[in-house]
Amino acid sequence: MTQAFRIAVADDEPRMLQFYGMALEQLGHEVVVKAENGRILVEQCRINHPDLVITDIKMPDMDGLEAVTQLRIERPIPVILVSAFNDQDYVEKAIRNHVLAYLIKPIKKEDLGPAISLVMQRFKEFQTLQKEATDLRQALEDRKIIEQAKGILMKRAGLSEADAFKRLQLLSSQKNKKMIEVAKMLVTAEEAFT
Repeated sequence: MTQAFRIAVADDEPRMLQFYGMALEQLGHEVVVKAENGRILVEQCRINHPDLVITDIKMPDMDGLEAVTQLRIERPIPVILVSAFNDQDYVEKAIRNHVLAYLIKPIKKEDLGPAISLVMQRFKEFQTLQKEATDLRQALEDRKIIEQAKGILMKRAGLSEADAFKRLQLLSSQKNKKMIEVAKMLVTAEEAFT
């Protein structure tokens, strides 16, 4: 069996909400939110924190795309968009809103299983890539500060670049702090004297 997920569903048609409840349960998932419009979807997702959102586009009060946009501001969440219309404009809006799947009604239980598996796998891959990108940005920022600290040591203590780096390592070890923390302290101290 595939992994079970906590899923929020939204559709203004009661029979679709009933279908989702039955089909998703049969697929081994738990429906934690059933909403008849986007406003309720947003409110209930804030309370129940689902793993996945399946929402219709056209709904009263707030449509599915608006709801998804609001939810994504608060936290990344994978989305399957459902529509009765195969409208290119909707597809483009879905792409801009980072929707990972787009299903056309009428959908069957057999459509949901593969779509959920695919969306959850892609979302996991995107999260991993995003974390790697964030880590790389942080490493570059840290490297800049370490280079600044080396420059300060080279200038103030008359050290070569290699010796300045060794001094940073030694200070890091002696102070039991990460090298970036020691580098930040040196840069801050230097700024105080200039």
